[in-house]
Formats: sequence, C-alpha cells, structure tokens
Amino acid sequence: MIEDREIEILINDVFEYYGLDFSGYSQASFKRRVYRLIQLDGFLNFSEFLIRVKTDPEYFKRMVEEITVNVTEMFRDPLFYKVLRNEILPVLGTKPFIRLWHAGCSTGEEVFSMAILLKEANLLHKSLIYATDLNGIVLETARKGIFPLQMMKQYSENYMASGGKKDFSHYYTANYGLAKFEEDLLEKMVFSQHNLISDTSFNEFDLILCRNVLIYFDKDLQERALKLFDDSLAKLGFLALGTKETIKFSHLKSRFQQFEKEKIWRKIN
Repeated sequence: MIEDREIEILINDVFEYYGLDFSGYSQASFKRRVYRLIQLDGFLNFSEFLIRVKTDPEYFKRMVEEITVNVTEMFRDPLFYKVLRNEILPVLGTKPFIRLWHAGCSTGEEVFSMAILLKEANLLHKSLIYATDLNGIVLETARKGIFPLQMMKQYSENYMASGGKKDFSHYYTANYGLAKFEEDLLEKMVFSQHNLISDTSFNEFDLILCRNVLIYFDKDLQERALKLFDDSLAKLGFLALGTKETIKFSHLKSRFQQFEKEKIWRKIN
C-alpha cells in the first residue's frame, strides 16, 4: 500500500507543477484511487508513478480523470427525481426563466435526466442547464450526448420509477451499440470546466444539483463548496445533494430549510 507521506508528496507536487490542489480531498478516498491507478497502469512502485505524473502532462490528465470521475447513471435514485418532477419543477415553472447548475456533472447522465424532466414538464424551452466538472475529459463525453446502448434498459427502469410516462427510447436514437440523445436536449446545456474548490460563483441559479461529490471532500472543502452554492442560489432557490450528504452540520444550515424527505434544501435567508 501507499504511505501517507507519499500521498502528501504527490499532492504537493501536483500543486507545484500543475496548480491543482487536492489537499482537501478525503485522504482515504484519494489514497485508494491513487493505489488503484498504480495497480491498473502497472507501475512497479510509487516513485515510478510520481515521476510519470510530473513529467508527462498527458498522463497527469489521466490521473485527474481516474481520481475525480464519479459513478453516475440516468435517473439515479428514482425517488429523488420523482420529488423533482412533482414538487420542485411546478414551483420553478412559475418563473419566467429557469437557470440550473449541475456541479460535478461527470459524464452527463444526470444532466440529460434533468433535461428530460424539464421537457416533460413543458419547461425546457425556458430553461438553461449549466453543467460543470473539474475533469475536462468527462465533459467531452457529456457534450456528445452519446451513451452505451446496453445501459438503456437500466436507465429506462429508473426513468419509469421516477414517474416517467413515455417510452424512454423516444429520447434517443440507437446506432451501432450506442444511444445518441436528442439535439433539443443538448441545445439547453452549457458545459464548462469549473473547480468547486478554487473557482467563484458565475451566475444566480434557481436549482443547484451536486450529488455525491462532497463525500470526497474534507469538512473544510465541503464548507467552501456549500458557501459557493449559497452565493450562487437565488432566494428561495433549491439545493440538491447526494444521499450521504447534508448541510445539517454546516454553519450555513440556518439559511436553508430541508424540503421533503430527499436531500433537497430551499434557501430561505
């Protein structure tokens, strides 16, 4: 296994060479992902891996991809999407224009899920979804709107469990084992790199979704990200987190009220 001291050296060198700061990431998670990458790419020891990271910018990009990518799927946690569909979107629908932010969007499955919800609520035409991630490689995947056809059965089941009424295949075209989603969904998405740790607020949003990203941050970084979301939310806007994430222990908790049973909060102050 890797020593804690070696992880500290890696974090310091990455910051010095590339300006990317991993110091606030959950050490256990970071260490586990680095170890997995070393095994996966056949390095004989940590030193060999570290030299490759420092001297090969392309390999550094691969490291960032492997360490920051999150497991995702369309309509993940269908009950969450059912609350969005039935409780949140009717409220947002009263606005003349709706701005949404998917922070840490990974390869984009949840962004397309949101676009489908908006379309079915007849709100997509007056909505804009900003989708951001630290990892530029996964953003390229998201921008294409193309996903493995073999995943569509699971995604269709999730969609139906979330309250979907159409045949899920209505939203994509199947070709050569791939599913390409409709252009009218993509037209309402803006993809961009953004670092939740070091970058600032860039708009005022009615709904921010950041699901299963904060679990990889330590408490200080979680607090910094939550402050960013607070700064970026319109009054009475909604914040959606992952199933294992909360703002109950944040000093910002008095500014929010939990909505229903899912991990959704509404900004009240």
